[in-house]
Amino acid sequence: MHRSTASAQMTEAAYIDTSCLLKLLLPEPESSAVAELVAEQKRLVVSSLAELEARSQLFALRRGGALRPSQYRATTERLDALMGEAPFEAVALGGEVFDAAIAQVRQQGTVHCRTLDRLHLGAMQLLGIQVLLTTDRQQAAAARGLDLRVRSP
Repeated sequence: MHRSTASAQMTEAAYIDTSCLLKLLLPEPESSAVAELVAEQKRLVVSSLAELEARSQLFALRRGGALRPSQYRATTERLDALMGEAPFEAVALGGEVFDAAIAQVRQQGTVHCRTLDRLHLGAMQLLGIQVLLTTDRQQAAAARGLDLRVRSP
């Protein structure tokens, strides 16, 4: 799998967060709407943070019994496949994502969101991405507070 670095500007790309990524892997009410959003994208960045978060949540579902071993294996294999096919582009993040997220939080009037969601927004800032695909309302509000465009099903 080819993994880009976080230094390249990706203004024509969109960023998919974990809430949408998981809906592509697991049957949920918004899964088909997310798939339609994804189909509209030419480039869709999956950060190492989104991949880690998705894999951690899938593992938790497996450990909790919500996914049988065969389902877990098939779902993680599907994630591996997504990471290597268009329009998905895996991008590794470095430590500077923390600095970007901290700077966002320090801004006057920043809309609150959870830490991992803030790191996703910091990644977008570093990558020069202006479009976020998410189903998380609080993260969407925080993204709009940064003048980012949000696409939600």
